[in-house]
Amino acid sequence: MQEFNIVALTWQELLQDYINEFKNYCVAFPNLISLLEQLKTDNYLLAIITNGYGHFQMDNMKALAIEKYFDVILVSEWEHMKKPDPQLFMRALDKLQVSPHNSIFLGDHPANDVKGAQAVGMKGIWKKDAQWDHMEADAILNDLSELPSIIDYFNSKQ
Repeated sequence: MQEFNIVALTWQELLQDYINEFKNYCVAFPNLISLLEQLKTDNYLLAIITNGYGHFQMDNMKALAIEKYFDVILVSEWEHMKKPDPQLFMRALDKLQVSPHNSIFLGDHPANDVKGAQAVGMKGIWKKDAQWDHMEADAILNDLSELPSIIDYFNSKQ
């Protein structure tokens, strides 16, 4: 806090402000809503697995207006485990009543998302992110609008 010359607030107050206000500033990846609408129209079951605090993550999902698209939502705080724990991925699959080999996981974190999903037998798809240069994944996409064609490709290989 000295770096920013903040003297009137404690770090606890700043943290609480972040927790309370972040939802007002979170921004979805481009094409997120159209992708979710298409996937639901195509009758795919959808789950979200997110690391973080329960109410904080739910506030963000509500702010983005995406929670209604998901059949299952697992938040690490409430599940008492974090990605890449295989049990967390298996819990989502069990709740959806689907097998790992018929499932994909799309995420932007190489280890927590892609490798975590692959460890249980799911296809791991990486949403390219500026934080990492290269990632080994079953598929890599730059934009969410690319996902339906990737799903079609995987379906054609079965």
